Amino acid sequence: MNYFGVRIKQLREERGLLQKHIASKLDIDTPMLSKIERGERRAKKEQIFVLADILKVLPTDLLTLWLADQVYEIVKDEDVALKAIQVAEEEVRYHSKKKN
Repeated sequence: MNYFGVRIKQLREERGLLQKHIASKLDIDTPMLSKIERGERRAKKEQIFVLADILKVLPTDLLTLWLADQVYEIVKDEDVALKAIQVAEEEVRYHSKKKN
């Protein structure tokens, strides 16, 4: 699963931006950005906010895909993956209510 990288590439191409332009703003080299787009490397969380600014999208949109990719990588080979995700969802909901 590589929703984050695919979306970054799609947005970059729609806006006519070159990888080297975005890579320089992220302080990485072009091959690293290419690997992020292909799902071979993961962007750092702080880079998501820079990407959102460059690509003119909400940071939460990119953060959601970034987190989803990470969760998938952790549970993809587990027989109880869906059950674990449901338990985690309940835990997130519980802690979200406590914050409010």
